[in-house]
Amino acid sequence: MPSFMCNFADVNELGNIAVLGGGSWATAIAKMLLEKKQGSAYVNDRIWWYFRRDDRIEDFKRLGHNPAYLTSVHFDVNRITFESDINKVVEACQTLIFVTPSPYLKGHLKRLHVRLRDKFIVTAIKGIVPDENLICSDYFNQMYNVPEENLAVLGGPSHAEEVALNRLTYLTIGCADKEKAMAFAKMLSSDYVKAKTSDDVIGIEYASVLKNVYAIAAGICHGLKYGDNFQAVLISNAIQEMERFLGTVYPIDRSITESVYTGDLLVTGYSNFSRNRVFGTMIGQGYSVKSAQLEMEMIAEGYFATKCMKDINKHLHVNMPILDAVYNILYERISPTIEIKLLSEAFR
Repeated sequence: MPSFMCNFADVNELGNIAVLGGGSWATAIAKMLLEKKQGSAYVNDRIWWYFRRDDRIEDFKRLGHNPAYLTSVHFDVNRITFESDINKVVEACQTLIFVTPSPYLKGHLKRLHVRLRDKFIVTAIKGIVPDENLICSDYFNQMYNVPEENLAVLGGPSHAEEVALNRLTYLTIGCADKEKAMAFAKMLSSDYVKAKTSDDVIGIEYASVLKNVYAIAAGICHGLKYGDNFQAVLISNAIQEMERFLGTVYPIDRSITESVYTGDLLVTGYSNFSRNRVFGTMIGQGYSVKSAQLEMEMIAEGYFATKCMKDINKHLHVNMPILDAVYNILYERISPTIEIKLLSEAFR
């Protein structure tokens, strides 16, 4: 198979595009890809869409919308090739947008027999691959030999629910290859989606992981009845903590105040759409981890990310008191009341 070495000056060179995942963010991305009208400069005629379950596909075709997520968003199903065989999807498409929860990524890829190194991989997964303790771009690079120029990351700040409502949304596409990043940004852009590019793939991806941990912290404090004054101090310290970590793990010249870092942290830490904040709120109110997970019926990526980031930081030794506090509450079963009080006394 020839290497995927297209000239990405034109979005049409992205080839067949696949969305892999059936959740709310996958649905929002599919919406952005398909909503341009025929005859527009960057129209995408159709996409492939991988769902693990055939019954979900049949329900989607019958209803005209995702039966489980963002059900208000309707699709022209004639422009979608649905498929439950990941090998068929990867074989047919040149651009693969992975939007599966990070704990399930390895399971999906274990069924894959088609090589990935020639594909353009976009990871919209805001988590770390458990056991490997790798951000997803590193996982594709190290385990599947996908070169850096064929790897991109899709960053926020963005909630799928607001994309569904056509609310103004800003995205950042990180990729070492600027032309590929620009082509994909054009494909997503619309009158309410503003997409820009960056070459800080590692920084964007780690920031998207950490903001979920900090959103859990914000939720815990909300559940404990801490007010807006403390929340502001918490988020301010979280920004500083994120900056220290990014500066250690990948020291380049970046501005932490850019929307893809601080903005993504703010929207995840404060919004009622944030499942990580909701999860944290339940923990602060006295729910056990298991009971909170069962009641939510959705994946809170920050729960898994907390342990992974704790393990990663054992080798980096960055001062990360908020991460440590969330880890102690979730995994060491320390009382949230005690842990947050100790944390609050360390803040200034």
